[in-house]
Amino acid sequence: MPFTSLGLSPDLARAAAELGFSTPTPVQAQAIPVILRGADLLACAQTGSGKTGAFGLPLLQKLQQGAQHTPRRVRALVLVPTRELAAQVGEVLRSLGSALPQRLKIAVVFGGVSINPQMMSLRGGADIVVATPGRLLDLLEQNALKLSAVDTLVLDEADRLLDLGFSEELNRVLALLPAGRQNLFFSATFPPEVQALAGTLLRDPVRVEVEATAANEPAIVQRVIAVDAIKRTELLRHLLKQHESDWSRVLVFVATKYAAEHVAWKLHKNGIFATPFHGDLSQGARTKVLAEFKNGQWDVVVTTDLAARGIDIAQLPVVINYDLPRSAVDYVHRIGRTGRAGEPGLAVSFVSAGSEAHMRLIEKRQGLSLPREVIEGFEPAEAAVPESPGGGGVKGKRPSKKDKLRAAAKSS
Repeated sequence: MPFTSLGLSPDLARAAAELGFSTPTPVQAQAIPVILRGADLLACAQTGSGKTGAFGLPLLQKLQQGAQHTPRRVRALVLVPTRELAAQVGEVLRSLGSALPQRLKIAVVFGGVSINPQMMSLRGGADIVVATPGRLLDLLEQNALKLSAVDTLVLDEADRLLDLGFSEELNRVLALLPAGRQNLFFSATFPPEVQALAGTLLRDPVRVEVEATAANEPAIVQRVIAVDAIKRTELLRHLLKQHESDWSRVLVFVATKYAAEHVAWKLHKNGIFATPFHGDLSQGARTKVLAEFKNGQWDVVVTTDLAARGIDIAQLPVVINYDLPRSAVDYVHRIGRTGRAGEPGLAVSFVSAGSEAHMRLIEKRQGLSLPREVIEGFEPAEAAVPESPGGGGVKGKRPSKKDKLRAAAKSS
């Protein structure tokens, strides 16, 4: 099926092909016609399925048809949860938009960097603004832009936007937008919070749910290796050395910023080109690390969940969960960094005695049953921690607030 059959112009179809989309992905095939006809959309598709193209292509076409001269008014607002995702979405939109006969101005704004250059870039207006909520609110307070002309709102990674720390800012932005607009929700998951927001904002939305099938599921092999927690760094080093020829780049996920620094230092000390990536780095440093990793200057990047979403690294062969993610949803996003755009991928998770119950819960929620491997020389000596009768919480062994409340209620 060609893109033109979905209603896209030949110029945009060619631009999509240049970005590697020769034919529409399932989410693109279903979403593009809906967006072009102006309906609200609730789209759920796995990571790496082409969601940015699914909203970017029709958005550009609609704006091109009504392109205005300067000063421009913001007619499309794309809200994203992270700086990296903002930069990536902006890059894709600019690449696609370069094929249009009349250029659209796309502004990308996010925190962690000086606001002054972004204010300068908004002089004369913009057609599309890609923003994180906090920085957008800062710019609105400075009267650097207005949202009165927005007729299309896109929430990309909508579930993450509703995480703690985003909900309040998101609600403040929504209160400033015109009522009569098209709303597009895109995400890999739709927890109750997103469904509740969708219920209040979307008008008779078309639902697009692209389930993973043999035809469109990323070709990711998932492995679980049993190892004592104290031996994980040694095992990681062993695997990296063993697969030096075929693991060209590796993304290693850890739980904390300190762990990112410490594990990267340990690897680098042993002759492996590894570097940390986490939220305490400046935006310039984060951008530099990603650019160097994509260019092959680093073999390994050790990261927190900062890199679990919104980062597209072409042909990334391996993701390793040195620490397990806090939730089953985060597991999906982590392993989704590999196996993108039809490429095969490998996801390896280290599981110790203390994290075995947590891994079983992730498997249960994802409908998985993965065998435990043991690597010679790294056989675990610790016994698995017995699972609590109540099943435990997804975020670890310590009882959550809900667990404590339940226990208090039973004892009263």
